[in-house]
Amino acid sequence: MNWVLPLTAEQRQRSRQKLSMGNIELGLTLPRGTVLQAGDWLMAETGEWARIEAKPEPVLTAIAKSPMQLVKAAYFLGNRHVPVELGAQYLRLKPDSVLENLLQHLGLTIVNEVQPFSPEPGAYHSSHH
Repeated sequence: MNWVLPLTAEQRQRSRQKLSMGNIELGLTLPRGTVLQAGDWLMAETGEWARIEAKPEPVLTAIAKSPMQLVKAAYFLGNRHVPVELGAQYLRLKPDSVLENLLQHLGLTIVNEVQPFSPEPGAYHSSHH
């Protein structure tokens, strides 16, 4: 049987954790530094497979009016080492009132929503695929 394992962005970065799926308790142990991405597959010791999904979670979606506005906002967030999901016209990050004010000051439209969050793995992350 195949399972779907919805995990938040933070859970996808933890190498050791206990998870509950309904009435099933799971222990997840991965090599240190592993970052799971939506669509990855894990095989259990029992031989069953689980597909990772990005679980919807509270996020700020900052929508830009122009490419330059998007680049400027990404630059400021990058300088603060904030985990960010990059879109063609938006940046998505965990809720933070200081960063929300900064992005509004830069002219971006802020939407508080619950969405899957898939931040960029970062410049120094080596892919595990």
